Amino acid sequence: MTHVLRAASQDDLPAIYEMAKSTGGGFTNLPADRPKLKDKLDSAAASFARQSDDLVSDMYMFVLEDLDTGKVRGTCQIFSCIGTDRPHYSYRIDAFTHYSSEFSRAIRSEMLTLVTDHNGSSEVGGLFLHPTERSAGAGSLLARSRYLFMAMHRARFADRTLAELRGVIDEVGVSPFWDGVTGRFFGMSFREADEFKAVRGAQFIADLMPKHPIYTAMVPESAMAVMGIPHPSGRAAQRMLEKEGFAYRNYIDVFDGGPTMVCATDEIATIRYAQQDIIVAVEENDGTESLVAHGRLDHFRAAYGRIKPTEGGIVIDPAAAAGHSGLTGADDHAYCALDPSSLRASSSSQSRSRAKCGICNFALG
Repeated sequence: MTHVLRAASQDDLPAIYEMAKSTGGGFTNLPADRPKLKDKLDSAAASFARQSDDLVSDMYMFVLEDLDTGKVRGTCQIFSCIGTDRPHYSYRIDAFTHYSSEFSRAIRSEMLTLVTDHNGSSEVGGLFLHPTERSAGAGSLLARSRYLFMAMHRARFADRTLAELRGVIDEVGVSPFWDGVTGRFFGMSFREADEFKAVRGAQFIADLMPKHPIYTAMVPESAMAVMGIPHPSGRAAQRMLEKEGFAYRNYIDVFDGGPTMVCATDEIATIRYAQQDIIVAVEENDGTESLVAHGRLDHFRAAYGRIKPTEGGIVIDPAAAAGHSGLTGADDHAYCALDPSSLRASSSSQSRSRAKCGICNFALG
């Protein structure tokens, strides 16, 4: 099985639309709305085609294609600089303590404050993988490839990156957080508000939300119980983000209460690995090693299929790399294997038993 991650085009609209319809709601970056998706694809094409590397409000959309079948099996997005054309809203959970000397008692309180603290950050989102691919490591390929793209075009992205995880929503599309907090100020259901935001943007939040903090002591227990908790289907995504260095720092989505994960862009694990020197060696039968390749990973972009604004994607064959490319999620060493096919060819001679990664000594073939 071989997949390619490539820039999405208008030809992918039918497949992306079908994926959007199956998300179950709460995927603001992947609305089940053909005109909106078409606009997003147009915006992505303009971003890929832009020649300069300055930081502006770009949006990149990718698709994961199964080269054996030609079918699109997943999609993901990167937003280079959010909150520049319109504010990016979230709730910050603030904690403080009141003390009464008369009663000799300290009371700890929390409140939700509507903020735009993440304006100017980059964001990874819109990730959706076809259910048939979720046990084959393709989710890690899809997630980590975004960071490799960011490493290759570092000047196009901000110094901080965030990822918003979908909050708890039940099987009929009801959000306890929306019903208990935000929805009280809008007079519409969560699904209606979610669809409106996906198509029209979030300006109505600023127009209608109260400007003063909300004490959580006045929030229903059902809403409190899901604050900062991801949807069950998003727990694996949260674990992958944590492995990359992202952390939850008490920022939640204003709609469903889902957690916002944040990391300094240069501290994202895959980006750090992409900046390291890479050594790939071949072990001889007598136990000695021969150097196959050495250099910074971004010098070996062609091994994955060159990514640049006008073309390309990342190509990886998990079988050829013995599950160790990092793209398959087998370990923490993202992108250790430079060119699995050439390594396999090198190790086919009678005098060589196997190729292995110079970073972690893992056998590649």
